Amino acid sequence: MATMRVFELAKKLQVTSKELLARLKEMRIDASSHMASLKEAEVTKIKKSFADEKKAPVKKAKAKPKTKAAPKGKAKPKAKPKKATKKKAATARPRKGISTARTKTATRKKAAARPRTQKRGTKPAVSQEAATAVKEPPVATVGGKPVRKQVGRTKTPSVERPTTLEFDEATTVRELAEKIGVVLNDLILELMDYDMLASKNQVLDVQTVREVAQKHGFSVKLPTLEEDTVLAEEEDDPALLKPKAPVVTLMGHVDHGKTSLLDTIRKSNVVGGESGGITQHIGAYEVTTAGGRVVFLDTPGHEAFTAMRARGAEVTDVVVLVVAADDGVMPQTSEAVNHARAADVAIVVALNKMDKADAHPDRVRQQLMQLGLATEGWGGHTIAVEVSAKTAQGLDQLLEMLLLEAEMLDLKANPSRQARGVVLESKLDRGRGAVATVLVKNGTLKVGDPFVAGTQYGKVRALFNDRGKSIEKAGPATPVEVLGFAGLAEAGDQFICVADEKKARQISQQRKMRERAKMMAPRRRITLDDLYARIQEGELAQLNVIVKGDVHGSVDVLVTALEKLSTNEVKLNVLHGAVGGINESDVLLASASDAIIIGYHVIATPQARKMAEDHGVDIRTYRVIYEAVDAIKSAMEGLLKPHYREEPTGRVEVRQIFKISGVGTVAGCYVLEGEITRGQQARLIRDAVIVHEGRINTLRRFKQDVRNVQAGYECGLTFENFRDIHANDIVEAYKVIEEARKL
Repeated sequence: MATMRVFELAKKLQVTSKELLARLKEMRIDASSHMASLKEAEVTKIKKSFADEKKAPVKKAKAKPKTKAAPKGKAKPKAKPKKATKKKAATARPRKGISTARTKTATRKKAAARPRTQKRGTKPAVSQEAATAVKEPPVATVGGKPVRKQVGRTKTPSVERPTTLEFDEATTVRELAEKIGVVLNDLILELMDYDMLASKNQVLDVQTVREVAQKHGFSVKLPTLEEDTVLAEEEDDPALLKPKAPVVTLMGHVDHGKTSLLDTIRKSNVVGGESGGITQHIGAYEVTTAGGRVVFLDTPGHEAFTAMRARGAEVTDVVVLVVAADDGVMPQTSEAVNHARAADVAIVVALNKMDKADAHPDRVRQQLMQLGLATEGWGGHTIAVEVSAKTAQGLDQLLEMLLLEAEMLDLKANPSRQARGVVLESKLDRGRGAVATVLVKNGTLKVGDPFVAGTQYGKVRALFNDRGKSIEKAGPATPVEVLGFAGLAEAGDQFICVADEKKARQISQQRKMRERAKMMAPRRRITLDDLYARIQEGELAQLNVIVKGDVHGSVDVLVTALEKLSTNEVKLNVLHGAVGGINESDVLLASASDAIIIGYHVIATPQARKMAEDHGVDIRTYRVIYEAVDAIKSAMEGLLKPHYREEPTGRVEVRQIFKISGVGTVAGCYVLEGEITRGQQARLIRDAVIVHEGRINTLRRFKQDVRNVQAGYECGLTFENFRDIHANDIVEAYKVIEEARKL
């Protein structure tokens, strides 16, 4: 978009930069100095304003000298102007040494300047006809006296205060103050009510800008970005739509045979190229069958790659849940089901390892019922196929069921348009630069097409299919390896082809600037503290919750009780409920779904706690079920009581147990982090489950009682009225801090 400096526009309009800056301030256009840049729309608006102002006084410009001459002729007698003329004639004589031409020029300049003065007139007495012609009827009366119209002065039209203001996604405190007409220091004080100690150049998030502007009587409008117009999704002509292959994601527990099953389907050794036989990255593979093509995404089943599994579920049409018939449903099987449901995709169950003698498919079907997956033979609608990756049993039936499910979904795409897809994985390759695995979802990707992917851009230099063969183009539902990225794209970024590379570069730069501004701005995630306020604003229609507990019975009861809290305004949705401590996988799912984590008799691991702080995820732990239910209910009703927050102060590992007569069981410990203090409240944790909570009774070092022990030192301690301490237990000391709730 073309821009113009303030001083350049001032030259064109034949005004000073200072006058133009004053006019810009009246028009509420942000320009701090003469070097400030103005957008094309702002320049047009300013030119129009000056053009309208020039048109207004043009009609009365001819009457200007006559209007000023009329009162002079009336106030002075006709004889006096003659005297003035003689006097002027005397003063107009040229002096010695001064040329006549110079004298005439000076006389003309003085004559041109005199009509502006009130005391002296340069013209002889005005005739009676002229004086009469100049007189105008009074336009108004004040106190019975006529008030004449002032000619030559135009009243500045009153500018109506706009009710809708346009803000960028990255708005600073100073810009907000200028636009809403508030003193900067007053706005900074006002932001303290939002728990924000801001400086004038701090970037505010859109929600805070909207709340402050509405408080001052303005509505907020976000500008339509150029990239939104360029990258807008166009509706396809139904006549151009053609059936496309389904994208199938294999999910399940580790070592349940996902990659081996896909290996048998593809008739190629994929497992042989992996580390330890475990899939380390998302593999995208294309399989051609008698009924058509099927695209498979193989996601890692190990717990450390939960984020990659969630990424695979976002681009898939059908999920194949692989469950070993001899092992049954495992914790990661439950996680895979929850990720698939969050992505709202169809699920087909593959009961693998049916060639083993200890395979029990009916037991697995019964376990799937507990996850809400009732198979067709058990009165449900979930398709379940018994297969074996080793003997290829049931694979044809599995492919047939996948194609049938795709037919029911009516998957179609337009191959004659520009390509759109998703980045599955990216890496830096020596000699080839940034390389990304892209799944084309719609359109046809060709060599030479310019594209945008997240904050990166580029031009397709080469395309390779899943078997490493170079190809010239890739149609819908085709996984390809793309060369030509300017930088490393992130997995999950939208891959969009554009008209030319210059436009792609501009969009990439705009996205990078916005991304940088968003990183500077504080992020707001849902917490119990601001739950009621966001419900009242209409911003929240669904509250997502993740529940972790110590035993299955407690988790089931808590999930049932929470689901009953749903109202007409807010639906409470339990995304995931499982047994065990709160780990990084739970925090990752909560961050992606904007959920709250509820822990019952369990705590978060230190890594999960740090990740929750970085991502702004709210973790709450409770010891009584009704306390958790009442807390969420009170938050939804806006009746929150003061919040008691636990702040860990020290973490101690029990390394050896000593039995001392007269004392009892003494735990020989090593302080891992923080410090441990005698008489402090602490909890004993065994396998991420709270075993006991109480007060530390004694604390010693080398037979001497001490008040506290710092990290890196050994000590001996006992709990008050508790002796069941084992080696490798963790003692976590904490203090309770009372915080006032603010909604």
